[in-house]
Amino acid sequence: MNADNAHITSMKSLSKNHVYLIGGILLFLMIVTRAGFVNHIQDASWAVFFILGFYLREKLALPLFLLVAFIVDLSVIKATGGENYCFTVAYPFLAPAYGSLWLAGRWFASNYSVSVKGLAYFIFAAIIGTTACDLFSSGGFYFFSDRFAETSLAGFAERVATYLPMYMKTTLVYLAIAALVHFAVSQMTKVGSVTSSTSLK
Repeated sequence: MNADNAHITSMKSLSKNHVYLIGGILLFLMIVTRAGFVNHIQDASWAVFFILGFYLREKLALPLFLLVAFIVDLSVIKATGGENYCFTVAYPFLAPAYGSLWLAGRWFASNYSVSVKGLAYFIFAAIIGTTACDLFSSGGFYFFSDRFAETSLAGFAERVATYLPMYMKTTLVYLAIAALVHFAVSQMTKVGSVTSSTSLK
């Protein structure tokens, strides 16, 4: 088994401690940035759902994170006076939106490799997942929220052209940071394994 295949196998069989650690870090990141506890820090939720799909394969992971996102939003709305422009009957569209990013992360996990090809897959999955997320979330809000007197495909396309680049930039920056951390930890783990095996000889 080569290193890449071994890595993929290990992701599919993470220990409970690793699952709790990764899940806890992702939950913390989403709650802190989504609730706006830190000024000038963009919401990391989109990147979190991609990373969630990449690492955690537990069936309850996605619905748990969707529930936490909902609770955070309700808490923010209550704290700001009980009203929010974005909280409408279109809110359920966030489920397939975030699910798209989760699926993109799962797909990338199945095609992961430390290579130029792996990097291309990463970029492809991130862009497709982010685009799908925006189409679901923005589309649901635009067509079903009753916030717009008139709707049209041209109007929706204009909104996508306006907002998608911003969401894409934020998500890709977070994912790039996560990728660097993942690579650094993987390299340290390999060095530690080599050192341990050498010392035992």
